[in-house]
Amino acid sequence: MTDLHPVRRALLSVSDKTGLIELGKALAARGVELLSTGGSAKALRDAGLTVKDVADVTGFPEMMDGRVKTLHPKVHGGLLALRDNEDHVAALNAHGIGEIDLLVVNLYPFEAALERGADYAEMIENIDIGGPAMIRASAKNHGFVTTVVDVEDYDALLAELDANDGQTSYAFRQKLAQIAYARTGAYDAAVSTWMAQAIGEETPRRRVFAGEIKQTLRYGENSHQKAAFYTDGSARPGVATAVQLQGKELSYNNINDTDAAYELVAEFDPAEAAAVAIIKHANPCGVATGATLLEAYQKAFDCDRTSAFGGIVALNQPLDAATAEKITEIFTEVVIAPGASDEAKEIFAKKKNLRLLLTDALPVSRAAITAYKQVAGGVLVQDKDVGYVGLDDLKVVTEAKPSDEQLQDLLFAWKVAKHVKSNAIVYVKGNATVGVGAGQMSRVDSANVAASKAERMAKELGLDDSLAKGSAVASDAFFPFADGLLEAVAAGASCVIQPGGSMRDQEVIDAANENGIAMVFTGMRHFRH
Repeated sequence: MTDLHPVRRALLSVSDKTGLIELGKALAARGVELLSTGGSAKALRDAGLTVKDVADVTGFPEMMDGRVKTLHPKVHGGLLALRDNEDHVAALNAHGIGEIDLLVVNLYPFEAALERGADYAEMIENIDIGGPAMIRASAKNHGFVTTVVDVEDYDALLAELDANDGQTSYAFRQKLAQIAYARTGAYDAAVSTWMAQAIGEETPRRRVFAGEIKQTLRYGENSHQKAAFYTDGSARPGVATAVQLQGKELSYNNINDTDAAYELVAEFDPAEAAAVAIIKHANPCGVATGATLLEAYQKAFDCDRTSAFGGIVALNQPLDAATAEKITEIFTEVVIAPGASDEAKEIFAKKKNLRLLLTDALPVSRAAITAYKQVAGGVLVQDKDVGYVGLDDLKVVTEAKPSDEQLQDLLFAWKVAKHVKSNAIVYVKGNATVGVGAGQMSRVDSANVAASKAERMAKELGLDDSLAKGSAVASDAFFPFADGLLEAVAAGASCVIQPGGSMRDQEVIDAANENGIAMVFTGMRHFRH
């Protein structure tokens, strides 16, 4: 095997015809013989190019609705033969098999069919067989054969040929071979995942995960960690599908926090009220709804002005000029929204480092998707937490009954608690968080942290009483003892929402009754680790 190998004969067979004609013309201009199949051959021929049909090479016509066309020794022999192996060369000559030096293939659009909701029969027909077989054969023989599976590599291929007088280097072929195997791996992952879902197999024996590079990141959570951002092929609106209008490149932490912010703000229906979530280190430091985005932003900001500095802001409605002006009063890392007015864009343009991400829509908060978490030697897989609790799901367990206004705040607090790292305690008043306690090892500590934030912000706002006075408090899991509830009562909470289910539920209920506060059980917890 030599480092450089000439490209004299190419096989082009693509479902995505983007750039095909230009590539075909460029290869022909470099003296490369073109082989092709079906629609690709027709497209090249219609463009005036000389093309030999694979059927003419194999001596067999395409059959079975195109299912059988390239599965033939005269194709795979031409791809797999080692050019420096005498026996392989002798076999080529004995059977009249021509070498194929370049394979350009992209696969049947299985993922696109999946995205548009094709039925089972159509999905089966979109499983490519010949394409992956050729790709794997070609990539295996990368010592001599160049394999191209992505349209975005066409220009790189032509540049490589020009740089090496019609030849490709071993390093180039290696790189494309790796890309090729990743593509067939991702394709098989999509097929196997779809089929498991289609037949109701919730925990298949083998599970495959795949992603496509979207961005190479400067570093990960810390500067000594390498990192990259991959998309999973889904169309779920969010940071992966957003268009960045301005600002510096997103960092690992920016992406993580922006995702947390947008998933949280999507809990609130934009048709009912404007909502704003401000996130810091993947936890909300302020969440609110209002008649306008400006009102919601101010209420969210007033929950924890200190933590909001350098935070991530998510909106459930298109960004308007008034809200944009307010946001730019402090340093903000990222703003993500389902759209923005021209006036808002102009205001943000003055803050060049402020990243503005726009999406076409909000993620569906109750859409069933799969969540993954890597652990040493394995991957934890679960359904995303899409648990929902409405008024009819609440069970009042105390002598005091919550008022309609309290019920509204309780449900608001419950939505937010779902997005706070456990142990989570959230104080809410007037559809706005007034204190958030996140990630403490003790629920009492979380209640205390949230209360201290509410008290501190009250002083900053010039108020005599803590913001938590008269608030509704949510706990993401049950109170194992009454001490956590009593901490909330001491902070000024007037009602509580929690899952219930503790061995000491009655002790906690008794404590609530003794203090004259209302408490409701949800029967559902929202741990978030």
